[in-house]
Amino acid sequence: MIEVKDITKQYGDNVVLDNVGMKFHKGKVTSLIGSNGAGKSTLLSIISRLLSQDGGIVMVDEKNVTEYKNKMLAQRLSILKQSNHIRLKLTVRELVSFGRFPYSQDKLTESDYKMVDKAIQFMDLKDIENSYIDELSGGQKQRAYMAMVVAQDTEYVLLDEPLNNLDMKHSVQTMKTLRRLADEWGKTIIIVLHDINFASHYSDYIVALKNGKIVYHDETESIINERVLKDVFGLNITICEVDKKRICNYFN
Repeated sequence: MIEVKDITKQYGDNVVLDNVGMKFHKGKVTSLIGSNGAGKSTLLSIISRLLSQDGGIVMVDEKNVTEYKNKMLAQRLSILKQSNHIRLKLTVRELVSFGRFPYSQDKLTESDYKMVDKAIQFMDLKDIENSYIDELSGGQKQRAYMAMVVAQDTEYVLLDEPLNNLDMKHSVQTMKTLRRLADEWGKTIIIVLHDINFASHYSDYIVALKNGKIVYHDETESIINERVLKDVFGLNITICEVDKKRICNYFN
């Protein structure tokens, strides 16, 4: 289980996270939502130890995240950030193989190769596994990076706005993949999302942040209602009558 306790982070007088605390449910998809600057990506970076907090602690499987050696943490937790820039000439298969680095460093074993094959198959990349990353479309690149995370085979998978710059088709594919990772592989998914409709349809739990604080944390059905979403985003939001999870309209 991942638990954050009294996490604070500020830059000068700007408080980004203000005594944030919660537990993430294992084997479930949890979406972090909120307006820009609410602290979602900062919280994700602190959980993954990419960013240090000013106060509080992060516990991963009842152990302070600061106590893990890099290699051991990378076997428990993986993160895919918004921007991924690898300046090497790599094929899809070579990129996916990077996911095995925490286990075998640069000497892949037979079991590593099997996991790479499994990740490529899972992400439906077999037909382009020998293509170079810089020659792929945006959607294909995103699938390749996600395959690298799948190959890393961690209990916890963190993703920071993975739908950015993706069209509707690839966004749906990405969310379905994350849903399968939770349902079929038992992974714990924590994801920062801006699209409330995707959050409502593919999440088990939703955490809403506002001004650096968690204002709501509950099962999806309890969060997706007009009163809560108006409080979080400051907008008048209409939920569809036919599909109670889908936003039909929003306006100031």
